[in-house]
Amino acid sequence: MSNPVCPETGATMYRDARPFTLTYKGESITFEMPGWYCDRSEESIHTGEDLKVSDRMLNRLKASCEGLLPPEEIRRIRKKLNLTQEAAGVVIGGGPRAFQKYEKGDLLPSRAVCNALILLDRDPEALSVLKVPRKAA
Repeated sequence: MSNPVCPETGATMYRDARPFTLTYKGESITFEMPGWYCDRSEESIHTGEDLKVSDRMLNRLKASCEGLLPPEEIRRIRKKLNLTQEAAGVVIGGGPRAFQKYEKGDLLPSRAVCNALILLDRDPEALSVLKVPRKAA
């Protein structure tokens, strides 16, 4: 993409990362937001990839406020259990692609998934209970 022109000033915009703050339930997080920025105004343009950064940071903030596990903790526990992302999604919940999204920060895990992971982190042997095929009643 060639450098866009600022809609307000007509100046050429440049790629940069600038501090950006998000607030959720009274808590805030500040991070470097990538995008195209104008040096003569407050205008900015963000691509889909740029917006993924803010979406992931918002999910991280929400997880913190709601007492849910952050992506790196989900990954640590899954690896401790020797599960692939697909297997974790099937056995623990969320579906075959869920853990890929949880670990990237693209999707917040449910409270139930977080609770199951916390319990399995304390007692990894309990995973065998979840893997046992259940017979229909």
